[in-house]
Amino acid sequence: MNAWSENAPSGSHRAEGERQLAAAALCAAVTLALSGLWVCYLLVNLGSPGVAESAQTLRVLVYGLPAVAAGVLIHAHWPGRPVGWVLIVYGMAAILPYAVSAPMWLEHPTAPVRAAALGLEAAANWVKITLWYSLPLWFPDGRLTRRWWWYVAGVAVWVAPQAFSYAATPERFGAPNPLASGWWAETSAALDVHLAEAQNISDFVLTAVGSAVLLDRIRRAAPGRTRRLLSLLLGTYLLWAAAQSVAYYLDDQWQWPMLWLRVVASALWLASVSYVVVRTGSWRINRSARRVLAGLLVVALLTAADVGLVAALVGGITPSRDADILVLVAVAFLMGAGLRRLVAWAVGVIDRLYYGDRAHPYQVLHTLAERISHAGSAQDIPVTLCATVVESLRLPAAVLTVHTRAGFRTLAAAGRLGEHPHHFDMLHHGTVVGRLSVSSREGQQSLDEQDTRILSSLASQAAPAVASLRLQEDLRSSREQIVTAREEERRRLRRDIHDGLGPALAGLRLRVENATARMPAEDTLREALRHVSDDLGMAIKEVRRITDRLGPAPLGELGLDGALRQLVSSFDSARPTVDAVLEPSPLPPLPAAVEVAAYRIAAEALNNVMRHARATRAEVGVRVDGEALVLTVEDDGDGFGHEADHRGVGLRSMAERAAEIGGRCTVDTPVRGGRGTRIRAFLPCSVASAAKAPATELPTPG
Repeated sequence: MNAWSENAPSGSHRAEGERQLAAAALCAAVTLALSGLWVCYLLVNLGSPGVAESAQTLRVLVYGLPAVAAGVLIHAHWPGRPVGWVLIVYGMAAILPYAVSAPMWLEHPTAPVRAAALGLEAAANWVKITLWYSLPLWFPDGRLTRRWWWYVAGVAVWVAPQAFSYAATPERFGAPNPLASGWWAETSAALDVHLAEAQNISDFVLTAVGSAVLLDRIRRAAPGRTRRLLSLLLGTYLLWAAAQSVAYYLDDQWQWPMLWLRVVASALWLASVSYVVVRTGSWRINRSARRVLAGLLVVALLTAADVGLVAALVGGITPSRDADILVLVAVAFLMGAGLRRLVAWAVGVIDRLYYGDRAHPYQVLHTLAERISHAGSAQDIPVTLCATVVESLRLPAAVLTVHTRAGFRTLAAAGRLGEHPHHFDMLHHGTVVGRLSVSSREGQQSLDEQDTRILSSLASQAAPAVASLRLQEDLRSSREQIVTAREEERRRLRRDIHDGLGPALAGLRLRVENATARMPAEDTLREALRHVSDDLGMAIKEVRRITDRLGPAPLGELGLDGALRQLVSSFDSARPTVDAVLEPSPLPPLPAAVEVAAYRIAAEALNNVMRHARATRAEVGVRVDGEALVLTVEDDGDGFGHEADHRGVGLRSMAERAAEIGGRCTVDTPVRGGRGTRIRAFLPCSVASAAKAPATELPTPG
């Protein structure tokens, strides 16, 4: 089990994970609120000197906010993983210095205040650049080994002069930079002389190192999901790195195109990080984590609403400042009045995003009850239950089986069960009448408590209906066993008579004829022996008639392979041409009932093709797949038409032959181009496979 499929921690570790998620959410809320205030401040002062220059730094929101969001998502899905804090700190280091320094452009504070703002900006840039180069090293585990901590420390030391020098530009905030003179300026100038060229090259080197590490982990990962997800991270990281480098060199000439390039690249990278976390982390976030995420959603919506309102007021939708105040008071009152409803809506959105309908168990039960009430017959209830489980609970597969005297029999299946399904017994009057089996979602080892409660309730609700179907399945199972036993006994008798009694009678007749040939012509016993030989010949013919009535003669002589090929050759003519495709060839040993049913259905289907289809070509296909034999007879003839009654005796007999051994037979028309017919029979290869719940469902026709 790799690090991406670990279960959520428990006990004290879980509590620690919840505390970290709450702290991460608080950091995200502060960052969101400060970003909103920053935008509102610029909108209110729109047109003032310095606003345009400060507005240009809003681009950091493009990659800063998604990074913070990805960090919170990591804390929700990967509790306790440090990489969540890496992304949050990266996003905050990108946003907070520029948001705090926005008033510097308009208020023109004293030199010490501007120097403090520039120092904060330099420190934030140092942290941001260091974390940027280390981002690929945190995946796939979300943690760093000790040797890579030393590498990150070395990167931090290397990029410190770059951040130090950036703060010494001659003019900042529309005024002379207080750090452009004195020891800071002299030190930054000396660093630029000796390190500027090397630092420009190191940007590509450090990016290449991170990419190479991720590429090596892709190479070491086992083929499958882990390798695909790591490849996704590598591709989007390289795209983001390329966009950042291109924008750095071309931002002055192509400001807006470079901005959108950064938007797209950063969105793809952070979306891929979120996708990897969601696909590999635990979905079993508890109620407190869901409330935290819902609270963040509310903060984001309120921030967006505030920014939109300020933008509208600045745009002049009201005639005066007094009217602006009244609008603000009214909107504040409406927000307060609707806050509770907004929080409930946000919780509902998060619940539906993570849990679908299982966030509301009674809704799932109501949906099932409503679908059952519209079901055409009791036989439709198992299919309805499986479909409800898969659709409402977003599970990969659900299989409903009924407990008969012969064992568990599959009533309905949606999807394919995995290697370790979860079973829920259906009890009716204290007796197990059936079983609902489901597969865990990808990335989960088990079902959470909410899933278990809902599935137990669904199983209990459907138990009476399954109990009513149990008797029918018992009768069907008994009939299948009788048919199978009958055909096996017939095959045994046919083999015994054909291989034992038949040759014995033929040998006896030959001895009688030899004795008759040696006797003189005038011997009176000669005529009597001739009559005995004739009687033996009649007995041999009767034996052949008996064996023919016990089953198709070609099956006993040639097996199913040879019998089908002989059948196809007997129908093959200039029009239509008939082909046989058997997979595998030769076919494996099959029960007598399956061979007889397959042969009879194929013969009846080819007979229909010859009599009614007016086809130019037909094909008989047999495939033994797992525990089922799939027989397909397809032609390119006229088909049945939309209004024709195609439920004749032949088609009914084919359906009955399949059903009596636990299979089914379907008819599809037209097949392609508005023409043709396909008859497909699914026959279980043994009574055991029909009686026991299989791990996978039979192929779906069509």
